[in-house]
Amino acid sequence: MEKLKDKKRFRVPHTYVLLFLVVVLIAVLTYFIPAGEFDRAEDPATGRIFVVADSYHAVDNSPAGFFDIFTAIPKGMEKSGYIIFFVLLIGGSFGILQSTGAIDAGIGHIVKRMKGKEKLIIPILMIVFSLAGAILGAAEELLPFYPIVISLALALGFDTITGTSIVLLGAGAGFAGAFLNPFTVGIAQGIAGLPLFSGISYRLVAYVILLLGAIIYVYRYASKVQKNPTSSLTYEEDKLKHEEFALGEIAEFTGRHKLVLSVFAIGLVILTFGVVKLGFYITELAAMFLIMGILSGIVGGLKVDKIAEEFVKGAQGLVYGALIIGLATSIMVVMQEGKIMDTIIFSAASLLQGLPPALGGVGMFVAQSFINFVIPSGSGQAAASMPIMAPMADLIGISRQSAVLAFQFGDGFSNVINPTSGYFMAAIAIGGIKWEKWFKFMWPLFLIWSVLGAILVAVSVMIDYGPF
Repeated sequence: MEKLKDKKRFRVPHTYVLLFLVVVLIAVLTYFIPAGEFDRAEDPATGRIFVVADSYHAVDNSPAGFFDIFTAIPKGMEKSGYIIFFVLLIGGSFGILQSTGAIDAGIGHIVKRMKGKEKLIIPILMIVFSLAGAILGAAEELLPFYPIVISLALALGFDTITGTSIVLLGAGAGFAGAFLNPFTVGIAQGIAGLPLFSGISYRLVAYVILLLGAIIYVYRYASKVQKNPTSSLTYEEDKLKHEEFALGEIAEFTGRHKLVLSVFAIGLVILTFGVVKLGFYITELAAMFLIMGILSGIVGGLKVDKIAEEFVKGAQGLVYGALIIGLATSIMVVMQEGKIMDTIIFSAASLLQGLPPALGGVGMFVAQSFINFVIPSGSGQAAASMPIMAPMADLIGISRQSAVLAFQFGDGFSNVINPTSGYFMAAIAIGGIKWEKWFKFMWPLFLIWSVLGAILVAVSVMIDYGPF
């Protein structure tokens, strides 16, 4: 009977399957949605291509054939090739850094130093993990830390959900409020034609607000569990876990590890200066990460062959997400070749144009939240949605920077509740938390984040968050 229930239980299709089905659906829609186009012009001051308002006009239909569905995929890969290789190069560089053991030892050092100080460890570790999300776009890379932090939480009188939240919600707050994440902000701004990492001051404010909300939420929950263990959502499961999860051996934080992290930190400072003052873009950004990764490996004592091997491993770890970018872009290829993308932009903009611009920005944020359930990859979602959202922002009178912010929040908030998100499901699986129990815990914070996100997007529209 139990096996029969398992067979009947609905399983979410693989992300690649979902994206392919979307490509097929869009191809079918090219037979029903009228073809149309906007005129586009170049801003002489910035060189930015923008949609000319009130220029939408009908054109001859160009429906997609059966073979077009499949040719759209390599075309999408080719069109987004620079982004795909950007992601792979950065993944390889992070792989070298990770292999030095400096990140593991650094966090392990914090864990050992804070043991016995109980609740103080919650904000400190959440800040550390949030910076990994905000600057490095770390998600899957943090999976090894869940057993350590969960066992620490149990040892300090908290529960599995507290330990999982410290990592997942710390990194999640950083990812959603990212100020230097090359995989989301960098790619979305590049597609929107914005200067790389422009508008960082407002994103820093958003990062602090979202992280503070997460810390307070987890801290209050942990305090309640510490006072009354039976109030834990995982009380029964945790009875069996106190011996299952062991802290184990945490690597010593050596002088070499400190030197590796110092090299990487200096690299980030130089990279930020290059972006702000020297006009670094995706090519220069990828080159800087390569230099940082190689230097980290050398300082970390890795042999040349080992550096190369770890680079390949790191790049392999991001192939899944990199290919999603190409698949997501193939959706745009079918829309463009079928001449329905501008029709969709025109129709969506018409719905939002009757609203005040601030509400239009919030509407974009809500739309991005739904898109994330189909495309859980941040870079993939940027590749799929920003070609539509950027010109739509032009039409409804809000800045493209606000459109990027709406994407950032729509992608980031649902990442820690979305059952199609691979790293999220892996995180709660490590802790043995059922999705339903996590949802019960997370739903109030998700609503809090959503309200804060809507306010931040609305304010960004009202202050004309730019440069454009």
